[in-house]
Amino acid sequence: METIFAPASGFGRAAVAVVRISGPQARAALERLSHHAPPPPPRRLSLRILHDPQTGAPLDQALVAWLPGPGTFTGEDVVELHLHGGVAVRAAVLRALGRLPGLVPAEPGAFTRRAFLNGRMDLTAVEGLADLIDAETEAQRRQAMRQLDGALGRHVEAWRTSLLDALAATEAALDFSDEGDVDADALPQASLAVVVRVRNGIRAALADGRRGERLRDGYTVVLAGPPNAGKSTLLNALARRDAAIVSAIPGTTRDAIEVRCDLGGLPVVLVDTAGLRESSDVIEAEGVARTRRRMESADLVLWLAGPGDPIERPHSHTLVVRTKADLVAAASGGALAISALTGAGLDRLLDALQEAAANALGEGDAVVTRERQRLALERCVEHLDRAAAGAATMPPELVAEDLRLAVRALGEVAGRVGVEEMLDRLFASFCIGK
Repeated sequence: METIFAPASGFGRAAVAVVRISGPQARAALERLSHHAPPPPPRRLSLRILHDPQTGAPLDQALVAWLPGPGTFTGEDVVELHLHGGVAVRAAVLRALGRLPGLVPAEPGAFTRRAFLNGRMDLTAVEGLADLIDAETEAQRRQAMRQLDGALGRHVEAWRTSLLDALAATEAALDFSDEGDVDADALPQASLAVVVRVRNGIRAALADGRRGERLRDGYTVVLAGPPNAGKSTLLNALARRDAAIVSAIPGTTRDAIEVRCDLGGLPVVLVDTAGLRESSDVIEAEGVARTRRRMESADLVLWLAGPGDPIERPHSHTLVVRTKADLVAAASGGALAISALTGAGLDRLLDALQEAAANALGEGDAVVTRERQRLALERCVEHLDRAAAGAATMPPELVAEDLRLAVRALGEVAGRVGVEEMLDRLFASFCIGK
C-alpha cells in the first residue's frame, strides 16, 4: 500500500502548519528528512531540523511526532510534522515528500478512508466525523459528536449480534433436524423473542420524526404572502444584512433566496419567496409556482400579511405575522405583529421560531442522522416482520433467509457490506488531510 501525505491544517499564513504522513514508508520518510536520524520516542513531540533529502538544504525547524500503528487514527504508521506556518515552508516540505519513493499526495478523505478500512471506525462514525467538520451550530456539533462516539454504531452492533445468535439457532434446526435433542420447531420459536426485541428497538429509533436528518439539513422556514407584505425586508432584518432586494414595486422577488441562521444553537434556513398573486408575467408566474412548492416542503411557513392583506394558513405548520406594525395599531386574527423597520416584535418572532425549531429538531440526541441509515434500518425491520410473522408457520429455511437479509441490512448501516459506491461519494466530500 502506498504511503500518503497531506497538510492536516488550513491553508494560508499561520503560526503552525501540520503535515500528516500515513503508511508503511512513514518512518523512512521521517528518517530521510532528518538526515537518517532515528525517530523520537513514540507519541512524543521532538524538535528536529528537516532537510531536503536530495540537496541536504534545511527546510524548517519543526516538531515531529512518530506514531507507530496500529494505535493511530488510520491504523497505520503515522508521522506528523508541526512546521512553521509560512506558505513557502509548507510548500517546500510537501515538495520534498513528493520526491520520496513510495509517497503520494493524499486524496480528499484518504486518511479517514484508511481508518475505516483498517477497522478503526465504522461507517456511522465516519459520517459523524464528516458532520462534525460541517457543523455550523451547537446542536449539529452535539449530534455529530454522538455519532462519532458510536451512538448508532453501538446500537447496530448489539442488534446485529443478537440477530446472528437467532440466525445460528435457526440454522441449527436446519442442519441437525434429524438429531433427537434438536427440536426443529422450538428453535425458530426461541429466536422469536430476540427478533421481536431487536425489531422493536429499531422501530423506536426510527420513530423520531426524522429529527437527525432535519438537524443536519436545517429547519426550513419559508416566508410567504402577497406582494409587498415585507418578506424581503424581514429576511434582511433577521439576517442582519441585505440578502434580498427590497423595493416598493410588487413582484421584485422572482426566485427563492436562502439564508442560514443559528437560532439558539439550532440551524434554521430562512427562505424568501415571490409574492403570491395571479400574474401574466411568465417569469413572475414561475416564481409563484416555486413559492408554492417551497411552502409544501417547508417545516414552517411564515405567512406575512401587511395592513389590509387577508390572513391565510396555507400549510399545516403556519405562523401568521402582521408586518408593518408601525403603520397599524395592532395585529388581528391572532397574528404576531412586527415591524422590520423599527424592530418591534422581532424578539418575539425569533423566540417563536426558536421554539418551533427546538420542538422539531430536538437537542442533537437523534440516533438516525442520514437517509441512508434510515433506509437500511427500514429494510431490516421489513425482514424481521416477515421472520416474526412466519416463525411458527414458515419453513425454517425461509425464516433463516429473512434473518440473513436483516443482518445484511444492519451490515450496510455500519459499512460492512454493499457500500463501495457510497464510500467514494462520502470520502470525496472530506477535505484533503482528513
